[in-house]
Amino acid sequence: MSNRTEIKSTLLVVDDEVGNVDTVIEALGERYNVRVATDGESALESVKKAPPDLIILDVMMPGLDGFEVCRRLKADPTTQEIPVIFLTALHETMDKTKGFSVGGVDYVTKPFHFADIHARVEAHLELHRKKGELQHSYDKLRELETLRDSLVHMIVHDMRSPLSLILGNLELVEMETVPQEAADCINRALSSTKTLLQMISTLLDISKLEAHEITLDLSAVDIKELASETIRTVEPVKGRRKLTLTAAKTIGAIQGDADLIRRLLQNLIGNALKFTNKETGTIAVRIESAEEEKVRVSVADNGPGIPLEYRDKVFDKFCQVAARKQGQVHSTGLGLTFCKLAVEAHGGRIGLESKLGKGSTFWFELPRRL
Repeated sequence: MSNRTEIKSTLLVVDDEVGNVDTVIEALGERYNVRVATDGESALESVKKAPPDLIILDVMMPGLDGFEVCRRLKADPTTQEIPVIFLTALHETMDKTKGFSVGGVDYVTKPFHFADIHARVEAHLELHRKKGELQHSYDKLRELETLRDSLVHMIVHDMRSPLSLILGNLELVEMETVPQEAADCINRALSSTKTLLQMISTLLDISKLEAHEITLDLSAVDIKELASETIRTVEPVKGRRKLTLTAAKTIGAIQGDADLIRRLLQNLIGNALKFTNKETGTIAVRIESAEEEKVRVSVADNGPGIPLEYRDKVFDKFCQVAARKQGQVHSTGLGLTFCKLAVEAHGGRIGLESKLGKGSTFWFELPRRL
């Protein structure tokens, strides 16, 4: 036989009529700890001193009525999760609707049946318990997620130093005269090391952007010139693709972080290059004015396009895992996640338009002044 004593839930009954209070206590007193308040002010004071598990609240009371008491409870973060069941003699649909609108979870009309009020109280107490358990699980998951992100951040940060050392030594070896086969190996190693360092920098920047730890280095940015510069840097890898830039003459400079915007353009143009045919691919970069003093940049390609179910997920860093498990790749690495965070850090927005077999257009808008 268990010695464990079951802990009773505590109910607060708020009603100015003694007969109603006695009836509720008679119905629920054996199973629950029942406290009583006879007006709205004393009910709020009682809840403040010791929050109950559930409140049974009369609507019509002198002074503060039940609707106002419930409204105040729901406005306070420390009491807003306590379930409130209204006790009312009113039968109009409008009054019941008002009870739900101020935060009540249910209502019981007077006179009531014992079985009815008992069933409603038990159901909402159980729902409240389950909600609490779910919130606890969520908080624990967030705690573990934060711990994981911190560990990944530490590991990635520590990887940067040895990779930088490897890169430096490879660059020194590259300057020496070596057989062609060895030179090719060195070039491939250099390329892979630079890619790894870029991935590490992106991941660290994403962590900082998510934590709002990056301070923008603001200056007057010629976004047309940054786009032209980016296009020039990808010239050696664009093959026979047609890569064009169209910009309105009146665009002018915007206020922003030049380095973040440059990398933003590099990621979007680089992504378009990877998903277009080397021989027949076309990529069109367009810069134009948008409404509300914004600049809009779009990168359109004639690649395979992105399925509808992935269009809202391609900027999510976890989307890459899901897509690869299904044998599908719709973007590369963490580049698009970085793009989204960099745009949002500037107070802008980013989006995607795509048609399967027709291509994709990634676009973003930035305010001219922050």
